[in-house]
Amino acid sequence: MVERRNTIPILSNILLHAEGGELRLTATDLDIEIVETAPAEIAQGGSTTVPAHMMYDIVRKLPEGSQLEIEQGPDQSQLTVRSGRSQFALQVLPESEFPDLSGGDMSHRFQLPASVLKQMIEKTRFAISTEETRYYLNGIYFHQVKDGGDGLLRAVATDGHRLAQVQFPLPDGADGLPGVIIPRKAVLELHKLLEDEGSSVDIALSQTKIRFETGTVVLTSKLIDSTFPDYERVIPKDNDKVLEVDAATFAHAVDRVSTISSEKGRAVKLSMENDQLTLSVNNPDSGSAEESLPVSYQAEPLEIGFNAKYLLDVAAQLNDGDVRFIMADAGSPSVVREIGDDTALYVLMPMRV
Repeated sequence: MVERRNTIPILSNILLHAEGGELRLTATDLDIEIVETAPAEIAQGGSTTVPAHMMYDIVRKLPEGSQLEIEQGPDQSQLTVRSGRSQFALQVLPESEFPDLSGGDMSHRFQLPASVLKQMIEKTRFAISTEETRYYLNGIYFHQVKDGGDGLLRAVATDGHRLAQVQFPLPDGADGLPGVIIPRKAVLELHKLLEDEGSSVDIALSQTKIRFETGTVVLTSKLIDSTFPDYERVIPKDNDKVLEVDAATFAHAVDRVSTISSEKGRAVKLSMENDQLTLSVNNPDSGSAEESLPVSYQAEPLEIGFNAKYLLDVAAQLNDGDVRFIMADAGSPSVVREIGDDTALYVLMPMRV
């Protein structure tokens, strides 16, 4: 998470804090803070900061299973790291200069299974916008919704061309939580930490920050200070043309025909009629491609185009089984859902073909 080049020197360092049989390591970029704790034999407690990448490279190059001995000199300007016959003296910066992002009260606290949080991220992160001028779309919107009398925790991401939505039952303690936009970088860092499928994640949040704690790691992030748009307006409710097709078969066919499409256009035309889907691409510079698939489709004939990458991104979120496209016409957004799974929903804007 620490950048190798930093205009603020202290942000290139990692904070080491030794106390009570533990060594706590903290890194931050002023937007995200990650803290990890490891057991250690502490002869004398204390804190200092050392260059993060240099410390990482030292540890990485030591033999596996090596023991480290870390000692700060009396002048507080250097840290000595010893392992076997190796010894390193590192320049340090004082702990007092290191920023603290984790302070402040959190208004809501609840738990989620790591597998659920990981799924919410994986099924939405591909749709996060990278357009900096629309910074309010540069993250995943987590919020509470009502479905009948039941509360749901919903995650939504959109870049204006496609939308991904996934939801699960609202966990205990999350009732009344504010809607928050978690920035892309925090989402990606958090996803790396969610390895233990059987564990749970403690979540605490306020109007400005969110904290995730799992195992020995705590990640705190600032939230995007903006209002997420009314995304429900772009989810069509009255589409009446339904296409059902095997998800894997469809994805492979899209991948094949899009081989000749230009990077700029990347448009794939879907032509549907009488239980048959024909995928086609025409590229004036390289030729054309076409592939037909047996599907379930009984509505009036329809031709509609989609960005090939967006189709493949959605297909990558689907499990083995059938996928349902719910469409209206060639110029209107389409809904994509996995048959048998009501937790996720995707919306794709069409392209002209």
